[in-house]
Amino acid sequence: MNGVDVARPQIWVDGDACPGVIKDILFRAAERAHVHVTLVANQWLRCPPSRYIRALQVQGGFDVADSEIVERMQPGDLVVTQDIPLAARVIAKGGVAVNPRGERYSPENMAERLSMRNFMEELRGAGVQTGGPAAFHARDRQSFANQLDRWLAQRPPARAPSGAISP
Repeated sequence: MNGVDVARPQIWVDGDACPGVIKDILFRAAERAHVHVTLVANQWLRCPPSRYIRALQVQGGFDVADSEIVERMQPGDLVVTQDIPLAARVIAKGGVAVNPRGERYSPENMAERLSMRNFMEELRGAGVQTGGPAAFHARDRQSFANQLDRWLAQRPPARAPSGAISP
């Protein structure tokens, strides 16, 4: 990663729970748009060889990967996560958070999402069967791809290295 590219917004992926089909979309986008994609997880993750894609393995432990993402990300970066508390931290730092189904987290919907997450966690803690997430469908994949394309289109253009002659 050279200094010029790193100054542009990047994509960070909460890699432990990200569906493979979403990783594939991100890998193709990295090559197409020359955007850096970093998967962060507490286990080894396979990545295709690319100058734009890397995996970062962190120590196991509660929220270690989440904290690493928040520490390294910059305002304007995109974070792909299903983790609502992580999304709240990303938004608070000026980042953009999207889940793998293409739903964009925002300051406006974050309080409701955190409240619902906590309520469901309390139910599970009391032994209530709440069921799992809905099945992942093609429409979810398309919604994610559309959100990604919108974010890519809003990125600022690459800056030429100092001393370079622009066309």
